[in-house]
Amino acid sequence: MMGKHVEEVSASLVREYLSRKGLKKTIACMDEELPRTNSSINNRSDLRRILHLEGLYKKNKAEEHPLKSMLEMIVKDRMSEGGKTKGRRHGDNQTTSSSSIDTTGNVKIDKDCMENLLCEIPRLSESSVSQVIVPSQTPSEKLCKSFAVHPESERSIYCLSSSQDSVLTVSKEGFPSEKKIVDTDSQKNRSSRIRRGVMSGPIASSSQESNRRRPARKAPSSVIATLEDCREAANWTNGVNTTNTKSIPSAPHEEGSMFSNLHTGVIDRSGHRLKNSAPSPKLDGLHVLEMVLDDIENEGSLCDVSRTSMPELSLNKTPMDQMTATALKEIIFGSSMACFTEEWKQQNFTFSDTPGLKYGIVQKKGGPCGVLAVVQACVLQKLLFEELSNDSLEERLEVSSVLRTKCLSQALADILWRAGNMKRATVAINTGRSLFTPIGRYKSDGILEMITNVTVETLDDLALVLEQHVRQFESGPFGCILLTVSAILSRTIAIIQSDMDVPTSTLIGAHGYCTQELVNLLLCGGAVSNVFDDEMKLDSGNGNFTLLKGIKARCNIGLLSLFEHYNICKVGSHLKSPKFPIWVVCSESHFSVLFCPSEDLATDHCKEEEFDLYYYDGLANQQEPIRLTVYPHSAAGAAQNDNADSDLIPPLELCIRTKWRNAVVSWNNTDPIL
Repeated sequence: MMGKHVEEVSASLVREYLSRKGLKKTIACMDEELPRTNSSINNRSDLRRILHLEGLYKKNKAEEHPLKSMLEMIVKDRMSEGGKTKGRRHGDNQTTSSSSIDTTGNVKIDKDCMENLLCEIPRLSESSVSQVIVPSQTPSEKLCKSFAVHPESERSIYCLSSSQDSVLTVSKEGFPSEKKIVDTDSQKNRSSRIRRGVMSGPIASSSQESNRRRPARKAPSSVIATLEDCREAANWTNGVNTTNTKSIPSAPHEEGSMFSNLHTGVIDRSGHRLKNSAPSPKLDGLHVLEMVLDDIENEGSLCDVSRTSMPELSLNKTPMDQMTATALKEIIFGSSMACFTEEWKQQNFTFSDTPGLKYGIVQKKGGPCGVLAVVQACVLQKLLFEELSNDSLEERLEVSSVLRTKCLSQALADILWRAGNMKRATVAINTGRSLFTPIGRYKSDGILEMITNVTVETLDDLALVLEQHVRQFESGPFGCILLTVSAILSRTIAIIQSDMDVPTSTLIGAHGYCTQELVNLLLCGGAVSNVFDDEMKLDSGNGNFTLLKGIKARCNIGLLSLFEHYNICKVGSHLKSPKFPIWVVCSESHFSVLFCPSEDLATDHCKEEEFDLYYYDGLANQQEPIRLTVYPHSAAGAAQNDNADSDLIPPLELCIRTKWRNAVVSWNNTDPIL
């Protein structure tokens, strides 16, 4: 138990460091591989207290150039001679903050903090004003800022000029006024409610202020609490990205939290209420609004954290359990004691960096070629026919890393949505930690035990989840396995068994190769055992028959098989004539891809003139594109078909002839693949 707690604190310490440094992508990767739990420390003050860093933190603040993160403070302390702060770190339980309290109980805020804070206060509503207490200064330290209104957001920047403590009151138009603090009983009572580091809520403006107001565009009635610094601090504190969310959740009312009792509406930079934001409370209820400014002077580094992340989704997440993992192994291998081979473990959907082939997914070793070929074909569908572009074919295929990742994410979404019968889908996410301890007859492979299943019920949600986690598939260690598990869970194990001719069939066969059932699951959405159209009934005698299941409808991506050339199977028109001119090619226990850049080829089934097909094999270590020119109706092709000896004809040509029977193929000065 202690070890688990140490892990959570250590992870939180690293997250705090990454947050201070603005390493947004690294935080996202860490959250994917090591997700936060209920035991995670999501508050800097709590983290300091647990690590007994109060004294060290206080000393660091006094430095001329203080360090930003606790990890750096610890490292500096350990590197210093004798660790002079070590003794005080364990004994000093006082906490510090960017604000201090004077003898009257008023909160004083650091000047730099004040400057950063005030420049982010947008317009307030008609009935809303806020109060900020400015620290005492000597005449030589007068803080004098010019007053201006931002032309776009009408955000106020104000003039502070005071030799004593003052109160800035912001009126409904966003214009501040300065008032002296009167030490009355009511003021003392009000001040007594202020906690360390807490700024009190808005108070009503005086009649004098009302008389000085000038007309301005009316803003929605709500109180602004979305300061840039605090917003970015909340990203780290709450463990979620608040950008693009429809409202800011309220945080627990506790000292040290970045937000307390924040249940007012949310206003964007232009002063407009965001959709579905919470309604603002009445003015007499606004005294509960409090913002803790702990550490705010050091939050500047958080302002660089991304504000363009995906919106947070309310997801149905289910950690993997042994029962589900056992059922998965049974349908994949036929035994709960079998495990994924190293070829499968190391395979993901990494793209090639070879010029002219940057669209291609690289296969490291033999085995999962069926999965890779289907994904490759779906990526090409997105890239060639669904991405609007006026570029030439060469320019479209010389794809950027951003675009090919986008196409991969969309391709995976299509595959899983088909498997879920266009109604739901499940995405398997690697958490980086074991979620259950196997017992009994189950052999652990260190993969299924670490998966959390995320189930969505709309295609848009599925696309967002995959966009957020696409790096696990593209560059993670188990990308190919995660897709296979996702497709199985999207289809469900029970339905997959009913798809198969023999319910005890498996999705991975001998030597780690994909079976036709797995290829069909990814290609067409059903794990059927055959490639002919629809269904076929075989008479078994005595009035009995065996039902063989095939492809029910025309597919987006097609299939050509060398087994058809040898009369072992019959590929139906639903696969042979797909909606897009892209085919997965099954040749000698290996899957690769043929595609045509012209969509006309998919609509003209009796094409007379020649056309080009491009061939890609992720396992072949290609160094340049392979372009084949096909002459569909040729006397030479007919003569070759009449020749019984076809051993010297490349297998790829034989596959092409299963669709264009008398075709002659020119390899265009490329060595034929034998």
